[in-house]
Amino acid sequence: MSSQPDLPKFVVWAPDYTNEGVLQRRLALRPSHRENVKKLISQGILRLGGGCMTPESIHAAAEDKKFVGSCLIFEGESIDVVRKLVEEDIYYKSDVWDKEKLVILPIALATGLPPIPS
Repeated sequence: MSSQPDLPKFVVWAPDYTNEGVLQRRLALRPSHRENVKKLISQGILRLGGGCMTPESIHAAAEDKKFVGSCLIFEGESIDVVRKLVEEDIYYKSDVWDKEKLVILPIALATGLPPIPS
């Protein structure tokens, strides 16, 4: 799938579970998660994303940063297509992202998105 102006955009808020061990699980799964992210970015499906941190993590050393979830912007034919992509992610499958609190909404962007890498 390539970026097309007429494809809807969707914002995903995927908060992490808050139980003990989630941060360690997130960090252990991160290499696999990032491989999938790179693939989706190169296909023009995932346009923007990152891990959301606690305010105290802004100036913390890399090993001391605390993540609380992920925020992503997808391009896709429908919310169902985007939901399927989210549900295929290792963070979703491995109980990093809180499935009951996950939010996927269409978004009307007021700014442009970064170009798709070639």
